[in-house]
Amino acid sequence: MGKATAIAHANIAFIKYWGVRDAARRLPTNNSLSMNLDTAYTTTTVEFAAGYGQDVVLLDGVEVAGRERARVVEHLDRVRARAGMALPARVVSVNSFPTAAGIASSASGFAALTVAACTAAGLHLSERELSVLARLGSGSACRSVPGGFVEWQAGESSEDSYAVSLFPPEHWDLRDVVAIVGGEAKAVSSTAGHAAAPGSPFFPARLATLPERLARLKAALAGRDFAAFAPLVEEEALSMHAVMLTSRPAILYWAPGTVRLVQAVWAWRAAGLPVCFTIDAGPNVHVLCLPEAQAEVERRLHALAEVQSLLPCRPAGGTRLVEVQQT
Repeated sequence: MGKATAIAHANIAFIKYWGVRDAARRLPTNNSLSMNLDTAYTTTTVEFAAGYGQDVVLLDGVEVAGRERARVVEHLDRVRARAGMALPARVVSVNSFPTAAGIASSASGFAALTVAACTAAGLHLSERELSVLARLGSGSACRSVPGGFVEWQAGESSEDSYAVSLFPPEHWDLRDVVAIVGGEAKAVSSTAGHAAAPGSPFFPARLATLPERLARLKAALAGRDFAAFAPLVEEEALSMHAVMLTSRPAILYWAPGTVRLVQAVWAWRAAGLPVCFTIDAGPNVHVLCLPEAQAEVERRLHALAEVQSLLPCRPAGGTRLVEVQQT
């Protein structure tokens, strides 16, 4: 056995993953489309050794317990079963951005955990196999395994529900300025939100419109057509949050600052700035723009009282190993 460190990037979904048809295997109800984010990443080190006695999990310097630890241990068990061993592990994970605040920390976290744990356990898996395995830990983690602009294919079974890279990071120099309006952990987890989604009367309508929206967004992405891309991305984000708001129970991830930023982005684009927004399951707003607009976008965001900080991102590669020690 050994020790390995991996880095995985969070991703921002242009077509969202919200709702599952098989909760145990995290099989989604629809395909999704995303971009990996270069400055939003998780660095995870996994070491298997008999001397640990039991699994130890540290996140951002703090030992975790409860459900958070249980999810990591469950994932380690999947790796151990595949490797045919039972050694305990020490997991040390650090995020470059706020955890559990709607910036896909579980995606980067479980992608990094998957690659580091498999390598430390001596497994040699393909990108597809790693994506499938990461999905079992956190659905959107499968999208952080490949690089650049990624599609998660819903598939028919666990084996064919995985993510593939549509375009490398250099395909389009799209910028994502993440505006942090709240860094606290969200009260309703994404797992709970997925379970509540089918209770919304809008859920079937959302699913019915997704294939066309996905096709149009893929075409806009392929052509680097921001004018077509911007309204589709916003339409998709609002569609997902409409389902959240009308779920049973209702879920509201937004903060007052979220609404203020949405209104500001609309006004800026109407005035000619190439900018749009998307929002995942949290209050923070991903403000997408072309490179020539980034400085002005950041200046305007800094001027808003609701914005606590900014995390500017570019398209990033897939999950990668940075250190391996085999014993």
